[in-house]
Amino acid sequence: MNKLIVMLVIAAIFTSCKNDSKSSVFVDESQAENSVREISGDFIYFSDAGVLQTRSELFGVVENGKTQELIKMAEPLKIAATDEVAVTLKVKVIKKPEHEEGWEKWIEIIDILKVSKVDQEDSDIIKLSSEN
Repeated sequence: MNKLIVMLVIAAIFTSCKNDSKSSVFVDESQAENSVREISGDFIYFSDAGVLQTRSELFGVVENGKTQELIKMAEPLKIAATDEVAVTLKVKVIKKPEHEEGWEKWIEIIDILKVSKVDQEDSDIIKLSSEN
């Protein structure tokens, strides 16, 4: 009888530990999504829409005062309207509201840390020309 009780207690401990770890992972993921973090990537603003591309993700950019400041800082670094600029930003990552179109994740710019030209040789952008 004592062995049965000990085994039930051990099973209960393992089961309760397993549930706790799942809930803590869920909390960590939701906190990470709404926390302020630093992101580097290529920013483009064209036709009233901003996009930030990192090595692994694409983000829509929420328009606010910092976004307008970034657009003004990027303008002298671009040759064509469709050129990207390299940026390092402090952002808050948020999920796209259900009624909105666009990327699944959006960023809200908190601070602009660095803005520079994209190295055209390392860029994956294909430029089409009207020259024959």
